[in-house]
Amino acid sequence: MILGGLQKTTLIDFPGRVACTVFTVGCNFRCPFCHNKDLLAQGLFKKSGIKPIPEDYFFEFLEKRKKILDGVCITGGEPTIWKDLPHLCQKIKDLGLEVKLDSNGSNPKVLKNLIDKKLIDFIAMDVKSSFDEYSRAINVKISAKGRSSPGGQNLKLIKSIKKSIKIISSSGLEYEFRTTVVPGIHDKKTIVNLAKDLKKVIGKNGNYYLQSFRPQNCLDPKYLQIKPFNDSQMKKIILAVKKILPKARLRGNSE
Repeated sequence: MILGGLQKTTLIDFPGRVACTVFTVGCNFRCPFCHNKDLLAQGLFKKSGIKPIPEDYFFEFLEKRKKILDGVCITGGEPTIWKDLPHLCQKIKDLGLEVKLDSNGSNPKVLKNLIDKKLIDFIAMDVKSSFDEYSRAINVKISAKGRSSPGGQNLKLIKSIKKSIKIISSSGLEYEFRTTVVPGIHDKKTIVNLAKDLKKVIGKNGNYYLQSFRPQNCLDPKYLQIKPFNDSQMKKIILAVKKILPKARLRGNSE
């Protein structure tokens, strides 16, 4: 596993805890609006000139701060692509710290293993778009043995996404599902359809957040010129979503 960055203190990334955030390198999605482009592949990371964080340094830091920190947020990139993720989580837990995992939900077996082994305490999953428009949002087609829907949608991927949502929502752990709303990728109809998709999987009481896109360090430079939805537009979207998922909330906007 390559650790690509360390935010030494955060009061935001791990709700209700004083935490640090560690970033892993590598992702199996290529969302054009991603604002962590330097972490998506080892080549991009090397090109960025960012120095990797040695694992020994990371755990020396945690050892010194374990009486101040409540937990560690592991984000990326996509942490679940790494086989040694359970080892990383176990070493953090051995220090008496809680673990929050940020994931795109593409590896449900990995998530279930981490949950079953009690290696994580909180999961945040990014749900990229409505199920019938997922491939467009992530800009990747993962092999589905030639089977796809009429719109070119990848059935194997969507099956994995749904499975992860079910695993997380029934885990008994703290969790949240969240969507970054991006003009050009999403509109009100897309997000409403996404909410309907979620409701079919988890019912109406799931923890769901919408957050505005930030045009910063995007993988596709075109997205640096895209203007995010304003507060008024986001409020209209969340009001429509609340009719389907009453617990839905905006993050970073005033409702």
